[in-house]
Amino acid sequence: MGFFTRDIKSMEDLFLHGLQDVYYAENQIVKSLPTMIEKATNRELASALRNHLRETENQVSRLEQAFERLGQDPAGTDCPAIDGLIKEADEVAGEVDDKRVLDAAVIGSAQAIEHYEISRYGTLIAWAEELGHENVVPLLNANLKEEKAADRKLNGLAEGKVNRRATGHRTAAQRPHEQEEDWWRKEKPQRKREREIGQRG
Repeated sequence: MGFFTRDIKSMEDLFLHGLQDVYYAENQIVKSLPTMIEKATNRELASALRNHLRETENQVSRLEQAFERLGQDPAGTDCPAIDGLIKEADEVAGEVDDKRVLDAAVIGSAQAIEHYEISRYGTLIAWAEELGHENVVPLLNANLKEEKAADRKLNGLAEGKVNRRATGHRTAAQRPHEQEEDWWRKEKPQRKREREIGQRG
């Protein structure tokens, strides 16, 4: 159910609906993150996603506290946006064969979800402040900070290693001996051919 529904008749209704929306979204993300973790081949990426899974579980608990402070039972409402993002993530990952490219795809999908959550929490915080629900603002702010931190972490992984590897470029952090090994692997066949030519000559 979207925001433009006849069940929403006031700003309070809109705020509660938004809270139900993000509660549903976080619960769906808890279910979907293990699949992303399983698909990730980069160890740092897998670790970051595991950490965020634990954070997301805590975010669900904070949202339940927010409902309680508002005198409401925790409940979710269908969110086509998050369902679509998760479905797209599964479909894209299923179409990628190269594991290095798959890591880039996982990050792209995870960041799309993060950006949705960041926008939702920002809106909810503004509405809560306007409605005088100061008792739930710290809970929403805590979730927002974690979402922003997760997005920065994913961005750092993408720009630092994952995207370069996906395109076949060496990372700036590649160790000198790795560069030497790359050079030797390329030179070895050439040297073998030169020896064979010399022997024939």
